[in-house]
Amino acid sequence: MSSPAASSPSVAARMSRQASRDTAQELAVRRLLFRWGLRYRVNAKVPGLPRRTVDILFPGPKVAVFLDGCFWHGCPEHATSPKSNAEWWRGKLDRNVSRDLDTTRHLAEDGWTVLRFWEHEPPAAVARTVYSRLRPDVPLPEAPDTATPGDAP
Repeated sequence: MSSPAASSPSVAARMSRQASRDTAQELAVRRLLFRWGLRYRVNAKVPGLPRRTVDILFPGPKVAVFLDGCFWHGCPEHATSPKSNAEWWRGKLDRNVSRDLDTTRHLAEDGWTVLRFWEHEPPAAVARTVYSRLRPDVPLPEAPDTATPGDAP
């Protein structure tokens, strides 16, 4: 299925700027995890599904972290449906949600723990949840509510 023509030049410009990786939330979460001593892979291929990637991957403990955009992944609180090309967009967004479910199922069947978060969730809360899952017996280090630009990678 090919992409429809943009409904206006401003829509085309806005969509071309959409980040698919290294979003502000991803960077903030990664900075905190790195600060707390966790090491991970970024945008790693999903084992067994080469055209899909995991936002933050911990291969040893087999933990996959996804930071899903509200629009693209159908957030129950914030998802919207475009009015222009509505049928095409509904199919596109439904396929994204279906692909997410399939990816989660595939990883879980292979023994992975899958953690999914929405883009509106505070990065510090996301990082705390990931840290607690990976190191349940280690107290969480002190950290600010958000990671600041310029901190560790």
